[in-house]
Amino acid sequence: MIATLATGAMAAKFATTTIPVVSMFGEDPVKLGLVASLASPGGNVTGINFWGAELVAKRLELLREIVPAATRVSVLSNPNGPNAETVRDVQSAARAMGLQIQDLKANTSRGINAAFATFVSERPDALFVDTDPFFTNRRVQLVHLATLHRIPATYGGRQFVEAGGLMSYGSNIADAWRQLGVYVGRILKGAKTADLPVVQASKFELVINAQTATMLDLIVPPGLLARADEVIE
Repeated sequence: MIATLATGAMAAKFATTTIPVVSMFGEDPVKLGLVASLASPGGNVTGINFWGAELVAKRLELLREIVPAATRVSVLSNPNGPNAETVRDVQSAARAMGLQIQDLKANTSRGINAAFATFVSERPDALFVDTDPFFTNRRVQLVHLATLHRIPATYGGRQFVEAGGLMSYGSNIADAWRQLGVYVGRILKGAKTADLPVVQASKFELVINAQTATMLDLIVPPGLLARADEVIE
């Protein structure tokens, strides 16, 4: 059985303890109780950890590079999503960088509109969007609103940048799917899920939309452009 998210893996684990479950995890599956340890899962669940929460500090650093004058950053998170600790992680990283954080929450389309409406009175210098499946599904709405309010925003997946978002940094999902397929193949050949370590995603990508940067009157540092895996012109 393949579960694309930790929430799906938890539902599958609750439903069966015998059918192998291979999943992607955006946060520590040990903390979630899905596996005994990363090295030895010990049950019927294993998969790929694509470092959702662990990349928070790096994403903030990259956002600071493209908006060096930023002091206030709004963080949009889903209170009912799988990455419940993201805001805490962002706050910790922000303190180390001298940034002030404004916590915004949304789990509906209307909630997203309401979150952006606060920018009229409490305008942040930049926006950090959590790596949540709900936000990925609403990426066109998010990118449109960021454009409307002229807010530089960072996202966790390239889908947002392809839709017109400013920048993204995160695990290469295509490579994570490849690794997931390798594990499914090994299980079909007789490998035990309990013996397959949770694989840490090893490929990360920085994607920048140069047109969006120009629209926002941002000058992307040449060094940042050189480090980008893709620059959308």
